[in-house]
Amino acid sequence: QVHLVESGGGLVQAGGSLRLSCAASGRTFNNYNRGWFRQTPGKVREFVAAISWSGSSTSYADSVKGRFTLSRDIAKNTVYLQMNRLKPEDTAVYYCAAGPPRYGSSLNDVTSYDYWGQGTQVTVSS
Repeated sequence: QVHLVESGGGLVQAGGSLRLSCAASGRTFNNYNRGWFRQTPGKVREFVAAISWSGSSTSYADSVKGRFTLSRDIAKNTVYLQMNRLKPEDTAVYYCAAGPPRYGSSLNDVTSYDYWGQGTQVTVSS
């Protein structure tokens, strides 16, 4: 069975840092696009960051550019999201996702991903 498991969430003060991890099991996702999304109550899930299956392309939401960095460890089948200079508006449940590259699909699009983790809460206090 395929699983994506996020970890690393928690409570941090504004200006602080957290590092999220997304470990995959059940299959390899090294030829899949990998992404991070976040969601707050009553709102749609929004794109945060993603990396293409080849690693040649990365994409970030404007709201996190310069503060968040996505990386991956192919050997560990894991992706990471380093979050620096956190703001209260970054508070959300963060989800990792994996999806096969498809013609015409976008890294930023939630519908481009077939597999999702259960989410990890990130809370940034002011």
